[in-house]
Amino acid sequence: MRAVENALGIEIPNNARILRNIIEGIQYVQDHVIHFYHLHALDWVDVVSALDADPVKTSELAQSISDWPKSSADYFQIVKDKLAGFVQSGQLGPFANAYWGHPAYKLPPEANLMAVAHYLEALDWQRDVIRAHALLGAKNPHLQTYLVGGMASPIDPTSQAAINADTIAQLLGMFARAKEFVDKVYLPDVLAVAPFYLDWAAIGGGEGNFLSYGDFPGADGEQWLPQGFILGKDLSKVYPLDQKDITEHVSHSWFKYEDETKGLHPSVGETVPNFTGPKPPYKFLETDQKYTWMKAPRLKDHAMEVGPLARMLVAYASGHETVKKTVDFVLGALSKAAGTPIGAGALFSTLGRTAARCIETVVVAEQLSVWTNELIASIASGDTKIHSGAEMWDPKNWPAEAQGWGFTEAPRGALGHWVSIKDTKIANYQA
Repeated sequence: MRAVENALGIEIPNNARILRNIIEGIQYVQDHVIHFYHLHALDWVDVVSALDADPVKTSELAQSISDWPKSSADYFQIVKDKLAGFVQSGQLGPFANAYWGHPAYKLPPEANLMAVAHYLEALDWQRDVIRAHALLGAKNPHLQTYLVGGMASPIDPTSQAAINADTIAQLLGMFARAKEFVDKVYLPDVLAVAPFYLDWAAIGGGEGNFLSYGDFPGADGEQWLPQGFILGKDLSKVYPLDQKDITEHVSHSWFKYEDETKGLHPSVGETVPNFTGPKPPYKFLETDQKYTWMKAPRLKDHAMEVGPLARMLVAYASGHETVKKTVDFVLGALSKAAGTPIGAGALFSTLGRTAARCIETVVVAEQLSVWTNELIASIASGDTKIHSGAEMWDPKNWPAEAQGWGFTEAPRGALGHWVSIKDTKIANYQA
């Protein structure tokens, strides 16, 4: 979509820009919470250990880190009883097949019970807040209201079939509930759990190169999350991105180039299958040969990490005020819990990636109401336009040849699309 808009020189209306920001923003918030509680939590929460927890002490723990209302001893007793029912029935559902009791689990029973309670709460919470996608995008995932040139969601304050005052009131309610859960459950849980796993701050550093395409454009064209890249874990320098420096390599991929010692820019990328993999009877792949259907992208020949940590590091090093404030708060809280200073270098780790998702969720959850109020102000000014207009659909207005690239920061990382258009048809497309 952005790639085609870039190729054809299309500027989308202000309302379409805001709606895209809102839709993407609530996806970040929901996605990161799901990742923390439902995809990652069981790596460090011993669910069965929660059966040994004292609900009174669990309540005291919960109330010591947050004023979240669901924190009474009676509430945690109900959760404990529910969990006991799962265990006694032998139907553990999502809690099955884990290494319960393994010494790598370090949380005390009360912290485990609190985390299990919040795991269950997050299931209902995420189902509620992502209804914003139903209101603005018709469904979740794979929204249906994005169009080249804008959005298909009409804005009409007088129509029940369009975005109106009632729609916006619902959105503001969802975003308030989203922010409350993030501020009073997710962030406190991260800060409560992290001190037990500080050794994770010394592992998982990776290459140390981080790339963000930037996203959430403002009315002035600037990205709210900045674009750039960092090399060698050096936060003193954010390099400007030129997408022309991106190449894709196939020396280990089941594709072929004329010269496989060199990469190709995606705009001239080739996807020619060349399967040389194992045949029956199968043996282990020889990874020094071709072994994958994935190409290897590089920026100036550097392997880059993308995703929440990369975005937060680029924003932090670029001086993004809200990100810097939140990062410093989290590092300060962890330093206090650990009894020793913990600097930004700790972010280059497994623990740092977990913290980065939470930091990003905090700052995006806060921004959702800002974008919504921006939409309110736009509509109040009399602007209801959500699409560039019919003239852009007439191929007579298109150049004979055009190239474009579009980028976004999906919750889990940078995504670029490149398109070549010739004689009104797509000649080449690479993602």
